[in-house]
Amino acid sequence: MMTLQRKHIKTRLGTMILAASEQGLAGIWFEGQQHLPDVEAWSKVRKHDVLDQAQEELEAYFKGTLQHFDTPRTAAWGTAFQRAVWETLMTIPYGQTSTYAEIARKLNNPSAVRAVGGAVARNPWSIITPCHRVIGSSGSLTGYAGGLERKIELLSHEGVLL
Repeated sequence: MMTLQRKHIKTRLGTMILAASEQGLAGIWFEGQQHLPDVEAWSKVRKHDVLDQAQEELEAYFKGTLQHFDTPRTAAWGTAFQRAVWETLMTIPYGQTSTYAEIARKLNNPSAVRAVGGAVARNPWSIITPCHRVIGSSGSLTGYAGGLERKIELLSHEGVLL
């Protein structure tokens, strides 16, 4: 188990918790979202190179001046399948969406749609690894661990929903 530090930041969508090791960003979650790990054992810090970079990039994203995140990530959680899903999420361009079925097909496992959904829900890098860009095959806005209202806001911010 790696040692993690955390930082809480305010965004227009609520407080977010950022966690990192010296190797990279371990996660970003909205306070109170589903699948949020127990963060109390992680040291709370004010300055941390990785956390500061993630915060700056999130602020630029919300200002509309950033569409691609460069903060290095490190995998602190997840099975090999979940990690493959999370990497596939990184291929969904800003302002576009994909479906659970499309992701399953990209992973050469078209019958794994539900498993993809479970992995998407447990994505530890909210916004940076864009799980909010995944929708149902019918075009429906399915759940979002950070709350459906936030998913709608993020997709609106990116111009997907008008």
